[in-house]
Amino acid sequence: MDRISGLPDEVLCHILSFLPTKLAALTSVLSTKWRNLLAFVPNLDITCHIKIVPVDSIYYGIPKEIMYGTMLSFRGFIDRVLALQGDSSIKKVSLNCINYVHPDHLDRWICNVLRRGVSDLETAIYDQDGDDDFNYLLPQEMFVSRTLVKLKLSDVEWWPGAEGTFLPKLKTLAVNGHWFCPDKLEMILPAVPVLEELYIKHIMWKDLGDSVSSASLKKLTIHANGCQSMVAHITTSMSISFDTPSLLYLEYSDEVASYYPKVNLTNLVDAVLDLNIRDFEYMKLYRERNDDGLRNYVVLRCGNLCKLMAGIGNVKTLTFSSKTLELFSICFESMPAFNNLKMLRISGSVHPYLCAWDCISLEEKGGWLISCPVEKIVEKILIEMFRGTKREIGTVKHLLESLSCLKEMTLFAGRDYPTDIFDLVVKMVNLCNGSYRAVVKNASWILNTRTDVDPLRPYQVQQPFDIDF
Repeated sequence: MDRISGLPDEVLCHILSFLPTKLAALTSVLSTKWRNLLAFVPNLDITCHIKIVPVDSIYYGIPKEIMYGTMLSFRGFIDRVLALQGDSSIKKVSLNCINYVHPDHLDRWICNVLRRGVSDLETAIYDQDGDDDFNYLLPQEMFVSRTLVKLKLSDVEWWPGAEGTFLPKLKTLAVNGHWFCPDKLEMILPAVPVLEELYIKHIMWKDLGDSVSSASLKKLTIHANGCQSMVAHITTSMSISFDTPSLLYLEYSDEVASYYPKVNLTNLVDAVLDLNIRDFEYMKLYRERNDDGLRNYVVLRCGNLCKLMAGIGNVKTLTFSSKTLELFSICFESMPAFNNLKMLRISGSVHPYLCAWDCISLEEKGGWLISCPVEKIVEKILIEMFRGTKREIGTVKHLLESLSCLKEMTLFAGRDYPTDIFDLVVKMVNLCNGSYRAVVKNASWILNTRTDVDPLRPYQVQQPFDIDF
């Protein structure tokens, strides 16, 4: 008997739990000892990778009838695995379907693992049989589970009776898809009393406003698309409130709201902001023409951003996109002081027609920083999507001269940008300030004070909360 087969069944089941269920099932042919181990594996990872197309054609050279046969085999495989496991306890289940599965089958599989006490459930049900408008309605049993601790959903629809939701042990909720109901958000959050991490992508707020309120929440990631009236270019008074006193990490991407009635983020340590206004073309015209009428419009749209920023004034690490920097440059006179800020990170623009670095004057770029005590506090700055333009290099020089406590500046070039631009920066630094030393490492450029140089220590960017869909 080989050494692995000689291990206790509990250890073998633990090893199998790290494999996709299809591969774990193949081990049953190794010997009699392995034949029934799958029945006691606590984790299931089931994915069907072959997509069935509705047209009478072939897909990547595979005849359609073969793909349908594969789909039937996939459903039969799941049924056999669940039947083999019976009522044994289960911890983690990942179910990913990129093709048509009848909702009755999905309900049966999900309810099976819920009855068996699953604590970590991931479900991704993509467009069904080529119908992009299809949305799978999750079973009611999922939203009254007393065992779920982590729930991750993609392209599914929340149970419409959200008023009855109660998940007493849920600590992590991740939702990716346009079918999540924002009008139920204020009802759902009180139903998850110990929730610590919330990740929502592709949400669209109610036109009249919404609120994120939770006393237990520690990490919050929201990628929103404004509200429906914004998409239709209708004037709106959308308001967003944040009442999360225990929150430590916030990642927020959205259109700037008209109002931020309440921003309770007193314990926030790390903030990542990607904010813009939908009519970004007005900002471009304002920069080109310096028109007072356009300025009044833009300032009116951006002014409420200061209310949000006042609520995050205690952060130690602040990250924002260059789109957000553009907004800061307009309302910097009303920006709050960041007395605890130690690390500042700037991400590059994604707008092909607008690069904030090149359309903001040098004084405006640094104005909001220099107008508050930040220049005597910030120790690290990280700039992404650096292109090495004349104005960008001028901005680097401006920051070096203005931030007296700066110890380290890191520049990352964009993926398609040449890295030899860092040579220009190194020369500029050596000429402008003898108290700094430039260190080039691969595709990044690191600037340290001479008293803080450690050439053996690479600088690494940390991502505090990241969920891949």
